[in-house]
Amino acid sequence: MAIKAKLTTFDLTMIVVSLVIGIGIFRTPAMVASATRTPALFLAAWGMGGLISLLGALTFAEIGARFPEPGSFYKVVAVNYNSGLAFMLNWTSVLMVNGAGGAAVAIIGAEHLTPLLLPARLQTQTAVQLTAAGLMLILLILNYLGIKTGAWAQNVLSLLKIVLIGGLALAGLFSGAPAAAGGSLPADKAWWLGLAIGFISVFYTYGGYQNTINFGADIRGARRNMPRAILAGIAVIIACYFLINGAYLKVLGLPGVAGAKLVAAETARVLFGPSGALFVSLAIFLSAMGFLNVTLMQIPRAYYAMAEDRTLPPFFRRVNPRSQAQEYGLLCLGGVILLSIFLLGTFENIVNYVMFLDSLNIAIVASTIFALRRKARREAAPYQGYRLPLYPVLPAIFVVFLLGISLNVLLTQTREALIGALLFVSGYPVFHGMRRWYAKRSPMP
Repeated sequence: MAIKAKLTTFDLTMIVVSLVIGIGIFRTPAMVASATRTPALFLAAWGMGGLISLLGALTFAEIGARFPEPGSFYKVVAVNYNSGLAFMLNWTSVLMVNGAGGAAVAIIGAEHLTPLLLPARLQTQTAVQLTAAGLMLILLILNYLGIKTGAWAQNVLSLLKIVLIGGLALAGLFSGAPAAAGGSLPADKAWWLGLAIGFISVFYTYGGYQNTINFGADIRGARRNMPRAILAGIAVIIACYFLINGAYLKVLGLPGVAGAKLVAAETARVLFGPSGALFVSLAIFLSAMGFLNVTLMQIPRAYYAMAEDRTLPPFFRRVNPRSQAQEYGLLCLGGVILLSIFLLGTFENIVNYVMFLDSLNIAIVASTIFALRRKARREAAPYQGYRLPLYPVLPAIFVVFLLGISLNVLLTQTREALIGALLFVSGYPVFHGMRRWYAKRSPMP
């Protein structure tokens, strides 16, 4: 069953926002401040992250416009390079890690919701897990009702998140209190090394927008509106990140940011007193739910592409013609997340092992822009969609940067990178097993 376009540009813009703005912005500024040691380098790290993300957004905007297919993050590699490579890069993240990651985010959201709902004596780990499972079921039902219902929930969650982050930022920037004393921390390394270390955390806090291209078949007028949504979303994200980090610095000073376990909560406490904790708990809860909801929306589209490429069973291609929901894909993903909520310790370490592959995967998908352009020139195919400026320089810078991140992970976290490489290789027999299974059922077309 083919997927029909039902999402608007605004829907997709809000999806971009929630793919990127998750829990990280409430925590990572402390790590960035500890690494950079001065306000100027702290802001420079966030500026560099915004610049690299803008290069990535420009690149993926053209990929999404040229290749508007369901599950494009997988399929563009399969079509332009090799199906085996696409499967091996994605099978751990799409089939395993997203379950554990979704469960972890659901638990974080529940941890910030249960204190608002339950007395202290009932705030047990079991209560948190049951709350997380309940929240997960609500979102699963909303998405089961249809892609537009899921998008409606996403719009509400994303807008509330933007309002709360913007409100905290503006309250900090325009508060009457003087800027916190103590502008810098004692230098413990070369400035460029501190900037490089801090930038790694910033880079991952900006990540996620690249998965927007999985909705290539869902957005109306994809060639025109996919780039608009990606670029509008990344603009909102950069603005939110600069405003909130400026507020952190103004209220706490760099030493206060570096020493805060949860920098947003400490900022809100200074600004609003005890009620600040409620404010931040609500913001974190909404961020967690937004990320979990968009995971339920986009991962089944990756399942669709993999099933279409005969690397997953065919039932993952089934789409409800009325609601456009992939009911089997949703139930599978939802079941893995629910199971992981209660068995998270079994799965959570997998996320650390695929960090090396994450940057490599993004680099390979981003590099397909060169293959798509070369194919268009060879076929002299007419194209009226978005073209990123300064091609091929900008996408080349982005790809080289991502390869550098992967190399850095390999050198600094060698054990985790090698385990990730083993997980990558373990996908090879799975890929060939699925292809043989399909060949026995029916010959390849």
